Amino acid sequence: MADKRDYYEVLGLSKGASEAEIKKAYRSMAKKYHPDMNPGDKEAEAKFKEVNEAYAVLSDADKKAQYDQFGHAAFDQTAGGGAGYGGFGGFSDFGDIGDIFGNIFGGAFGGGSSARRQNAPMRGEDVGARVTISFEEAAFGAKKDVSYNRVQKCPDCSGSGAAKGTSPETCSACGGQGQRRVTQRLGGMAFQTTATCDKCRGTGKIIKNPCTNCRGTGYIKVTKKLSVNIPAGIDDGERIALRGQGCDGRNGGPAGDLIITVNVKRHNIFERDGYNIYCDVPITVAEATLGAEIDVPTLEGNQKFTVPEGTQPGTQFTLKQKGIPYVNNANRKGDLIFTVNVEIPKGLSEKQKEHMRAFADACGDSNYSKKSGFFKRIFDKDKDKK
Repeated sequence: MADKRDYYEVLGLSKGASEAEIKKAYRSMAKKYHPDMNPGDKEAEAKFKEVNEAYAVLSDADKKAQYDQFGHAAFDQTAGGGAGYGGFGGFSDFGDIGDIFGNIFGGAFGGGSSARRQNAPMRGEDVGARVTISFEEAAFGAKKDVSYNRVQKCPDCSGSGAAKGTSPETCSACGGQGQRRVTQRLGGMAFQTTATCDKCRGTGKIIKNPCTNCRGTGYIKVTKKLSVNIPAGIDDGERIALRGQGCDGRNGGPAGDLIITVNVKRHNIFERDGYNIYCDVPITVAEATLGAEIDVPTLEGNQKFTVPEGTQPGTQFTLKQKGIPYVNNANRKGDLIFTVNVEIPKGLSEKQKEHMRAFADACGDSNYSKKSGFFKRIFDKDKDKK
């Protein structure tokens, strides 16, 4: 265990980090090193596994407490601490100390509870997938095909693990319970507890003729394709959960979920902030000066808008209800906020320059309040110094 990095270091945290901090760090690191984001990168794949291993321990209150006290030795069966309770390392000749004291401490040391859980209904694992959509598809919704891998019951044996025409047999060693009573002696005293049956490994069943399709496991990995409805208004990085579309459960447990992360492509005109969208609209000097009716791009096509006379560069205008629809509330939308950029003409001919000079002379300083005010402030400042 000496070559293992500290789990807190793996997640970039200090010891004593809160549950929320651990979850936030994990999400960030998992996204950074996820195989989908780093295809073919073995180093990223290794770090992704390391991050998941660290989170599996630090997100579990009991495991975290053991790790904080004993470090990696808490989960190293070869270390002096055994199964994480270091003070009992010297009793290794008597087997698992958790089994010995399991009945006394109500399962606090592990013991037969794991064997009982072996046959309990277990929920299937969640499965992750990603889908990439356009800016418009995020705004208006879309239907996308998503392919992903899941674990499901073997169709040949219906999840029993036994070959066609045969069935699993009840384990004779434990009578189908998956656990056996074990008597241990310590200091002249006898302790009786339960332990996982080593013959059936806690399943209570023996498969003499394994199914060839699943090799006796009862489950196979398959690739599934689904058509998924992407709701209007969804944003980049948000996720959709499809209940029951993950891996099949065991022992009658429910299936896990399919968690789809949505990636939204950037738009060449619009920027999004929440449900509002933003863009720049270029206008001419004449349009800004005299006012004009211009075309403003929206997600639903161009819309006419009247720019008032004397509009200054950088002025923002708002088109209500022309932004992104709210998720699950198509009647409510954000706004479109556009900024006008006054474009200065280039490459003027001599005749055009003459007209521009005549226009400037005709205006004088009185039509430029900012310019005249600027120099007036400078003059007043110099006057005060005298």
